[in-house]
Amino acid sequence: MDKTISSKNNHLFTNKQLLLLLLPLIAEQLLNSLMGMADSMMVSTVGEEALSAVSLVDSINNLIVQAFNALATGGVIICANYVGQKNMKKANDAAAQLLGVALALSLFITVLGIVFKAPLLHLIFGSIEESVMTASYTYFLITILSYPAIALAGAGSAIYRAQGNTRLPMNVAIFANMANIVLNAVFIYALNMGVAGAALATLISRLIYALVLLYKLRNKNQMLYVRDYHKIRPDKDKIKSILSMGIPNGIENGMFQFGKLAIQSSVAICGTTAIAAQAMTNIFENVNGVAGVGVGLGLMTVVGQCMGAGRIDEARYYIKKLTGWAFIAVLLSCLFAYAIARPVTTLAGMSAESASLCIYMLGWVTIVKPVLWPFSFTPAYGLRAAGDVKFSMILSTLSMWLCRVSLATFLIRVVGMGPMGVWIGMFSDWGIRGIFFTIRFFSGKWEGHKVV
Repeated sequence: MDKTISSKNNHLFTNKQLLLLLLPLIAEQLLNSLMGMADSMMVSTVGEEALSAVSLVDSINNLIVQAFNALATGGVIICANYVGQKNMKKANDAAAQLLGVALALSLFITVLGIVFKAPLLHLIFGSIEESVMTASYTYFLITILSYPAIALAGAGSAIYRAQGNTRLPMNVAIFANMANIVLNAVFIYALNMGVAGAALATLISRLIYALVLLYKLRNKNQMLYVRDYHKIRPDKDKIKSILSMGIPNGIENGMFQFGKLAIQSSVAICGTTAIAAQAMTNIFENVNGVAGVGVGLGLMTVVGQCMGAGRIDEARYYIKKLTGWAFIAVLLSCLFAYAIARPVTTLAGMSAESASLCIYMLGWVTIVKPVLWPFSFTPAYGLRAAGDVKFSMILSTLSMWLCRVSLATFLIRVVGMGPMGVWIGMFSDWGIRGIFFTIRFFSGKWEGHKVV
C-alpha cells in the first residue's frame, strides 16, 4: 500500500488496506518468534546450560534492541505524520536522519558493550553456575557486534512501515531468518561450535537483514527512499523531532527491559531447571504476542498518517477498531502457542521437570493474556503515534516497577513461588496498564499533541 486512499465510506484506510498493512507485520513478527524458538531448540541440544546462557544474555540484548526500536518508533511517528501531510521532502529528510542517528548510537553502545561485558554479566547474573557464565561470555561478546546491524535494520524497517510498505521488510526477514537457521545447523551440528556457533549465526543473519534493507531503500521509485548514505549530515531540527518521540519511548522500553533483568536475576537463584523452563515459556509468550504486536505496529502508521492529515476522528476510530482486531489476533495466537508447546519442549530435549513447569506457566498465560493484553498495549501504540509519548512512558514505567517487578520479586524471593511469580507480576501489570490507557483514550487528552 503506497498511498492513503479514501474509501467509499470516507475512511482513510479500507479494511483491505488495513489487512495489506497488518498481515505482513504479523507474519514478520511471528516468523521472528518462531525462528527464535527454533534457534533455542537447536541451542538446547547442546545442553540446558547453553539454553540458560542464551536466555540470560538475550535479556540484556533485548534491552539494547528495545532502545533501537524506540528510536525507530520515533522515526515512524515523524515520517508517518509527514506522509499524512503529503510532505515527501521532509519525510525523506527525516528518514535519512533516522538512519544516521541509528548508526551513531549503535556504534557507541557496541563499544561500551565490548569494554564492560564482563562486569555487566557478573553484576546481573553473578550467582549463576560457572558453566552458564562461561557460555554467557562467549554468546554476549559475539552478539554485541551485531548491534549496528540491529539498529540500521530497525530504522530501515521503520521507514518502510511509515509509508505503509510492510511486505518488503517481511520478505527480507524471511530470507534473513532462514539464513539464521541454516547457519545454526552448520555451526552447531556440523562444526560443533555450540553457543559460539549460535551467536555467529545470529550475527551474520542480522547483517544480511540490515544490508539488504539499506540496499532496497535506495530505490527512487518508492514513496520514501534514502540514497548516498555517505552524504547524510546531522540536521538538528529533524534529529530533535525524532528524539522527542523516541526518547520517551526508549525510556519506557528501557525501564521495561531493566525490570525484566531484575526479575531474571531473581529467577536465576531458582536453579538451571527453573531458568530453562522460564526461558522456554518466554519464547512461547513471544510467539503468542506477535500478532498483537503486529497490529500495534500497523496502528502507529495508521494513526500517524491520520494525525498528519488532521483527521483526529479517524485516528480515534482506528484505535478502537484495531484494539478489537488485536483481541482476536492474541486469542488465536495463544491457542496456537499452547497447542504446539508439548511437541516443541519434547523436540527441544528439555528435561521432564523443566517441560512440565513450562507447560504449567504457559497454560496460565493462555488464559489471562487474551483478556488483558490487547487493552494494555494496543491503544498505547495509537497514543504514541499521536505524540502522547510522555503519558505512555510514565504509566508503563510505574506499572512495571510497582506491579510487575515488585510483586514478582516478592513472590520469588520471599514467598518462594518460583518462576510462576514472574507471570503473576506480569498479569497485574497488564491489568493496571489496561485500565489507565482506556481512561486516557476516552479522556481525549492525547488528541491535542502536535508531532510535526
